[in-house]
Amino acid sequence: MGSKTWADLAAEMKIFLWNPEERTCLGRTAKSWGLILLFYFIFYTCLAGMFAFCLYVMLLTLSPYTPRFRDRVSPPGVMIRPYLNGFTIAFNVSQPNTWQPYVDSMHHFLAAYDDKVQEEKNIECVPGQYFIQGGSDSEEKKACQFKRSLLQNCSGIEDPTFGYSKGQPCILLKMNRIIGYRPGAGVPVSVDCKVQKGNESYLRSVDFYPGNGTFDLMYYPYYGKFTHVNYTSPLVAMHFTDVQRNYLVPIQCRLNGKGIINDLNSDRFLGRIIFTLNIGK
Repeated sequence: MGSKTWADLAAEMKIFLWNPEERTCLGRTAKSWGLILLFYFIFYTCLAGMFAFCLYVMLLTLSPYTPRFRDRVSPPGVMIRPYLNGFTIAFNVSQPNTWQPYVDSMHHFLAAYDDKVQEEKNIECVPGQYFIQGGSDSEEKKACQFKRSLLQNCSGIEDPTFGYSKGQPCILLKMNRIIGYRPGAGVPVSVDCKVQKGNESYLRSVDFYPGNGTFDLMYYPYYGKFTHVNYTSPLVAMHFTDVQRNYLVPIQCRLNGKGIINDLNSDRFLGRIIFTLNIGK
């Protein structure tokens, strides 16, 4: 028998796709196709139903208000404001266009901390102690007032430029929120700053607000965004009043308190943060 020609192969393919004598498509009749499609429809519907049921049962065990497992939550990390182009804050005092973006960012961030906003939404709390609130997890919790006026020279009220126009920039430090976390084990967590690497005399003076640069206990614990609706994270303002000009000055600011980890080399944001100041004339 000779080899098949292209015409023979094309004819066989045509018969395979549709055989008018046996009325089959791809070797199956309409009934056969209907049965196999029905089988796969039922099969995958059952699989989807099983998956949805398992997912539903799993969700019944979870709370939308608090994480189920919190025994391995790390101590808080920290972040700074303003944060525009990474962790280098560079500007020239004599060129307002270089520092105005930082000022605008600070005003935008502190809008939620305006005194009037805080007085309308939040309550006055007793300083120096945790604000423990009972009730169910779904019950809305009250939040303590943190007014921007507490930041004094870094509030942007008396000096709308936050010191940037004088070469004495303010930088805000905030702890990341952790549900149920009580920092300091009854003693307020404090903040200090120093030159991270290099000549320590490049950083000669830093003022901290509010008070002596501590996070008051009354702002803790945090109960989550669903119930602690109006919660605003407490801040510590660092006013760098005397920094060496025309130099890159790497600065490390750390949290200090019981249970705080601030010396882990593998995580530069755990309990500390490193940024660079470059203040030109």
